[in-house]
Amino acid sequence: MAAGRSAGSHRGRMIVGALAVTQTVGYGTLYYAFSVFLVPLATDLNASTTAVTGSFTANVLASAALAIPVGRWLDRHGGRALMTAGSTAGALLLAAWSQVDALWQLYAVQIGIGIASAACLYEAAFAVIIAWHTPAKRSMALLALTVVAGFASSIFLPLTGWLVNQYGWRAALLILAAVQALLTIPAHATVLRPAPGRPADARHRPLRLKAVLADRPFWLLTLGFTAHSAAVATVGVLLIAALVDWGHSPTFAATVAGLFGVLSVTGRLVTTGLQRRFRTTIVVAAIFALQGSAAVVLALAGRNAIAAVVAVTSFGLGFGVGSIAKPLLLAERYDTRRYASIAGVLVVPMTIAKATAPLAGAGLHVLSGDFAGVFLATAATCAVGAAAIAAVPRPHYYRPPCHKRAMRSSTSARRCSDMPSASSRRGREAGSNM
Repeated sequence: MAAGRSAGSHRGRMIVGALAVTQTVGYGTLYYAFSVFLVPLATDLNASTTAVTGSFTANVLASAALAIPVGRWLDRHGGRALMTAGSTAGALLLAAWSQVDALWQLYAVQIGIGIASAACLYEAAFAVIIAWHTPAKRSMALLALTVVAGFASSIFLPLTGWLVNQYGWRAALLILAAVQALLTIPAHATVLRPAPGRPADARHRPLRLKAVLADRPFWLLTLGFTAHSAAVATVGVLLIAALVDWGHSPTFAATVAGLFGVLSVTGRLVTTGLQRRFRTTIVVAAIFALQGSAAVVLALAGRNAIAAVVAVTSFGLGFGVGSIAKPLLLAERYDTRRYASIAGVLVVPMTIAKATAPLAGAGLHVLSGDFAGVFLATAATCAVGAAAIAAVPRPHYYRPPCHKRAMRSSTSARRCSDMPSASSRRGREAGSNM
């Protein structure tokens, strides 16, 4: 029995390591690289940058449209087949992208990439990790994954830029397709396995999704993370333009914006450390509120270089917090056998907000004639997100995570590790009575 637990723990670590690599590569090739190809694509296709950017919006919306069915598949069948298929499709679509000659072809390829991304990027990876790890180990497993993958932009933006300068955008895409194929497909196909069942899970029927949709805290979480996604997307897209508009040099603006990659990793480390001592909702709400304050500083004092750096640093600490906090909060409150389906429902409005908020921010800038109004609106959005997350109550019959309790023997530690949370038991019992 101990040997079985040891083998399962080893497999769990292998899965986290493999997914850390595949998520770094997947986000680098399927998501971040697009910004580097924007201008050469527009030039070669004789299209405006707005029209080309619209294809990326279609990509993101296609991913949102697949979130719920992908979640249901993951809950029923696990991630191996789906993530392998998604990473394979991603590599093929990158190669197809290198051959486009018309705008409609670009849109078709980007929609396909959005579908592939839904199958093989973060949400699928989170579902696999949640299924494989006990409550005591989930936060560290998710942290390990997101810390490594947080460097995707830092690695692939300069790499893609160098490839485009050396070989042109078409050849660069073929190289990225090869990288995607070699580093993601074998890892998903050979390392991922069905998660081991837990004896406690077999005693209750899984929680039905309609019970979750009737739960007020679920909608508070949805509001909080959707508002945060809108704020982060707006700042991520418009920050450089705002800093240049306020009189800073393009080099300064790009350098300051480049802090977001490292700061997102720092924020994840801070969040994981603080949630060992405080409720996760309180930590997340506080970071969202800090971002709102930073947005106010940018609106009022963004023309000052020091103020801008301080504000961007403060905002950047929350840049990656949502990605690690969302799976932790959902797994804490609901039946993890339905994690992917539940997360899929929450992801839909988050993804739509990420796709449309920057456009709304750009429209507000046109109407007001200044970016100050955009960042004040962003601050208000952060405040809404912070208030919603702070209002989420503890799960009924709240039981602190195992690492917060003194465990005096290996037997009690093992029992704690394997025991589902009281909130999960309550949810399963509710599901069995429906």
